[in-house]
Amino acid sequence: MDLSRRHALAGAAALAATPLLSSAPAKAAAPLADKQAPSFYRYKVGDIQVNAISDGAATFPLADTYIPNAKRDDINAALAKAFLPKDQITNFYAPLVINTGGKLVVIDTGNGPGAFAATKGNVGQFATNMMAAGIDPKMIDMVVISHFHGDHVNGLLTADGVLAFPNAEVLVPATEWKFWMDDGEMSRATGDRMTGLFKNNRRVFEAGLKKKVTPYEWGKDVAPGLLAVASIGHTPGHTSYVLSSGSDKVFIQSDVTNHPALFATHPDWQIMFDQDPAQAAATRHKVYDMLVADRMRVQGFHYPFPANGFIEKDGNGYRVVPAPWSPVL
Repeated sequence: MDLSRRHALAGAAALAATPLLSSAPAKAAAPLADKQAPSFYRYKVGDIQVNAISDGAATFPLADTYIPNAKRDDINAALAKAFLPKDQITNFYAPLVINTGGKLVVIDTGNGPGAFAATKGNVGQFATNMMAAGIDPKMIDMVVISHFHGDHVNGLLTADGVLAFPNAEVLVPATEWKFWMDDGEMSRATGDRMTGLFKNNRRVFEAGLKKKVTPYEWGKDVAPGLLAVASIGHTPGHTSYVLSSGSDKVFIQSDVTNHPALFATHPDWQIMFDQDPAQAAATRHKVYDMLVADRMRVQGFHYPFPANGFIEKDGNGYRVVPAPWSPVL
C-alpha cells in the first residue's frame, strides 16, 4: 500500500477533528471501593511459613522532637528522596504469625482495638487481617513480644479487655519484663510518654496475663527455629530474632529502625521513641553491618508493607532493597 505524506497528513487532520471522548456521560461499571483488601503476605523460610499481617498505618505531622538530632530540612530532603511528602510521617506496623508446622507463633500484636476505634480503622487492624488470612486467634500457641511499647503489646487484649489469644503462652524478654514491672523504675519515670508507658504496660499485663507470661533470655530459641537476639537501645530489653529452617534465615528486626527511608539511610538519627538513643544507633550499625555481610533477608515491623527485603551499604548509611513479591509459596 502506497501511503504518501499527503495521505498521512489528511488522516492526521481527520483524527484531530474527531473527539476522542464521547459527549455522553460516563457510567462506572461499579461503585468506587471504600477500603483496601485485607492485608497479609506469606513467604517461606525453609519449611516455616511467615505470615506478615498488617496492623495498618498512621500518618501524623512531623514534630520538631521526632528526630531531635536532625534538622527539619534534612529530614524533608530524606523524605523527598524516598518520594514521600514533606513535613509528615507515616508509620507502618506489621506483626507476624509464624507457622512452624507444629506451632502457631505470633510475634508482636499491633496497636490494639483502642487504636482501631481512635483512628477510625487506620491502625489496630491486626486482629481482622489475621482472621481474613484464615488464622483463628484461639489456635495461637505462643505470643512472643519484642518489647513493651503500645504498638507491640496492646493487641494482647480485645476491646472488652479479655485475652485476645486465650490459649497462648506469652513470652517476653526477661530484661524488658524486669524494667517495666519494677515499681522503683515506675516511680522514677518522668514525662508524659514514659509515665504513660508504665501505666499502659501494667494495664495490659495485669488483665489476666501475668500468670501466662514466661520471661525468656537472649541467645536461646523461644519457639522452634526462633532465636532471641539482644538489640537494645530502643528499650532496655528490646529483642530481635533470627528465624531459621534448614539453610534459610530471616532476621526479624523489630524496631532496630523505624521507617527505613529515614533511619536505615541515616542510622545515626535518633528517633524520639529510642530510650537510649546512642545505644540504639550503635545497635543499628551493628545489625545492619551484619545483614549486609550475610546478605540475610530482614523483616521490619515499621517497614512499608509487606515489610521485608535485603540491606545494602549506601554511603554512610544503608538502603533497604524490597524482596520480590511472589504469587506462590
